[in-house]
Amino acid sequence: MSYVRRLAGGALAALLATTVLAACGSSASSDDDAKSGGPWSFTSGNGKTVKLDATPKRIIASGAEAAALLSFGIKPVGIYATGPVKDDKNLKDLDLSGITILGETWGEIDVEKAASLKPDLIVADWWPAEKAYSGLEEGAKASSKKLLDLAPIVGISQGDSIEELAQGYEELAASLGADVDDPEIAKSKKAFETAKSNFEKAVEAKPGLTALAVSPSDDLLYVANPKYAPELLDFQRWGLDVINPDKPDKGFPYWENLSWENADKYQPDLLLIDNRMYESTVKQGEKQPTWSNIKAAKAKAYVEWPAYWMHTYGEYATQLDALTAAIEKADPDLA
Repeated sequence: MSYVRRLAGGALAALLATTVLAACGSSASSDDDAKSGGPWSFTSGNGKTVKLDATPKRIIASGAEAAALLSFGIKPVGIYATGPVKDDKNLKDLDLSGITILGETWGEIDVEKAASLKPDLIVADWWPAEKAYSGLEEGAKASSKKLLDLAPIVGISQGDSIEELAQGYEELAASLGADVDDPEIAKSKKAFETAKSNFEKAVEAKPGLTALAVSPSDDLLYVANPKYAPELLDFQRWGLDVINPDKPDKGFPYWENLSWENADKYQPDLLLIDNRMYESTVKQGEKQPTWSNIKAAKAKAYVEWPAYWMHTYGEYATQLDALTAAIEKADPDLA
């Protein structure tokens, strides 16, 4: 299943069209083994265990997953991204000096250049609904999939929690020799725990508040199905009533696809809007005559939804703080 469908919605879908879930349980070799050089093993999100004689050092990673590794001090030799690195929410503010960029379009990876890096491991999310790793799903170029011939691949499953996803990459980083007890990492984790607690308190103070996650496009209003959006499942778990659409697309259940004539089918108190290209996505909604039929849209009661991209404690803390501020301002009786 192509990346453009998984990320359908809003201006991002239009952009990509022109250019282009299980829990994340994992197990790894011990920290001592990683620091001594091996042997090394890790159980990937698809349930398969990769075993190597030595701890991998030369790693190629998909964009968001590379950001997760970098947050633990693990620097890949190569990165393949789904769009321009300068626009990637995970990568744009990171020091990528010395890292070879192997692609900036979904499904297009320069495998010849990747081979020259002599990788001993590839890291990418496992997507259970598509039974494939990030950037290598159905629709990716056949030549790009030859990346899998260069080295074993592992990654954490996109399951039912971004918190668990971050924990999974912490386990992977530890297996690769990272000092996960580093004070800066502890600081990020503490910030996340504080942000999570504040989020829960804000929700508790607004009984009855409902939210709906959406991604507007020119043709349709895409309503997110929390079952396939781990951050939305986290929000539900922490008390926020995120509406579950009753008719997700049968062929691609990440979304219910509403015509703009039916945009007001759901009436939440707060709209969570896909923030991968937030400003242009909001504009696509606001230019629709029926956008204001959604009471929350008319009242501009909306906030950024960090859709499908977060992998680190630090990013999650930042996004939760913004959501908490919006919840504190929200009117639980708006709808």
